[in-house]
Amino acid sequence: MSFSELGLSPEVLQAVAEAGYAAPTPIQAQAIPQILRGRDVLGCAQTGTGKTASFTLPMIDILAAGRSRARMPRSLILGPTRELATQVSASFETYGKYHKLNMALLIGGEGFAEQARKLDRGVDVLIATPGRLLDLIERGKILLSDVKVLVIDEADRMLDMGFIPDVERIVGFLPKIRQTLFFSATMPPEIRRLADAFLMNPKEISVAPPASPAALVEQFMIVVDPVEKREALRRLIRQEEVRNAIVFCNRKRDVDILHKSLRKHGFDALCLHGDMAQSHRTEALELFKSGTVHLMVASDVAARGLDVHGLSHVFNFDVPIHAEDYVHRIGRTGRAGREGRAFTIASPEDGRFVDSIEKLIGKAIPRIDIEGIESQNLVYEEGRGGRGRGRKAAPAAKAAPRAAAAPVKSPERSEIQVPEKPARETPVRDTSRRERPAPETPVREAPVREPQRRERRPRVAEAPPAKPVIAPVPIRAGAPSRSSPRPEYRNRDYGDDMSPVGFGDDLPAFLRRPVKTVETR
Repeated sequence: MSFSELGLSPEVLQAVAEAGYAAPTPIQAQAIPQILRGRDVLGCAQTGTGKTASFTLPMIDILAAGRSRARMPRSLILGPTRELATQVSASFETYGKYHKLNMALLIGGEGFAEQARKLDRGVDVLIATPGRLLDLIERGKILLSDVKVLVIDEADRMLDMGFIPDVERIVGFLPKIRQTLFFSATMPPEIRRLADAFLMNPKEISVAPPASPAALVEQFMIVVDPVEKREALRRLIRQEEVRNAIVFCNRKRDVDILHKSLRKHGFDALCLHGDMAQSHRTEALELFKSGTVHLMVASDVAARGLDVHGLSHVFNFDVPIHAEDYVHRIGRTGRAGREGRAFTIASPEDGRFVDSIEKLIGKAIPRIDIEGIESQNLVYEEGRGGRGRGRKAAPAAKAAPRAAAAPVKSPERSEIQVPEKPARETPVRDTSRRERPAPETPVREAPVREPQRRERRPRVAEAPPAKPVIAPVPIRAGAPSRSSPRPEYRNRDYGDDMSPVGFGDDLPAFLRRPVKTVETR
């Protein structure tokens, strides 16, 4: 089958021919006609089979008729990483050079101003990562109400990176009536649930078993001590005819350490990981793709969507923790009908990771030896031998068979013989050394005191304190005032106790002053 049988326009066919492709891959042959008919597509294919071209080619013909408006893109492509988004934009530039389509790339690490200016001019194809797209939506720089085609690329990688909530939020801004294209290398249950939520009566296309490595990639493994892994890598690179290669590490800091080690031993290498600035990442990829540098030490950020022309080798300096990442790593080589070689350098404690990888790909990875480096055995989980290789857990001791006699009764308490405790040996004092006698100190005797008896004195009853006698205050009759008592208490006989009511035993001094009487006529 050729591309001309798929229903593509002459302009697209000319661009494909100039790119050097004559026959479509299986995923392209099945997906392109369905996309041109306007159906939703759920595509699952192994890495390196041309999934990117399977949706870029028909999208160019679909978007050829129409006009873009400011801040309202006509199509949206979501990718998990900046490198994958950049690769998709390069595909549109390659295949759409005979169409007047405007394209914008929204990725992190670049300024908002230039990206906003592109959106103001209007774009037909918008390629973005979820984080940067949400930033522009919240700033009011973009509207997604006019999107006709939505593409979610490498959905399983978005699941691993935690982008699925962002993707669900972005889909909420899109119109309900649209064409959705969903592509993934694997199809776990979570991805299947998202596909059922986003797609309407999709056409399912699966051209290869999920997470299966490319058939043109030769795989090898060497198991060495962890301290000899760098030396093993250097010897592998020297003995292999390496045209260009990617060396994968699990952690970002190991990428920097291994990059410095290779440069120190005379290898031309560069590094790539997620903590680098976007300008440095772009520059590193350009140098590697152009052939200026032949070795690139990278994290899993380069394991998806990175297409390097004629990549000959892939080296796994660390065994990936997730088995699917192994398939994507070695899938960087052996692409577009070319052969490739993949080497994995494992440590003895990587047994369980290797076992899960071999179960996923359905076969054992051949082991090789390197001259001058002692090979080790993989250590698998306790109780498992891992296909007969490596060390196994020690078998439990077999119990002795029980006699067929009558049950043995427990002995009586009097019959039990308790072993006697050995006598405690008294340590022999070493008298070889002459001990000096302690100096004698005089002891002073404390004086004896006779107890003295205290005579009790009879207690004398003390008389209670005398209460002060207060003379009654003469009151002028018929002249009420504030200081005059109530009428019912005027003629009260206080007797001996002349203290006023409410003042206690102490009488204020101002009440003791004599009151002058004034005669009235």
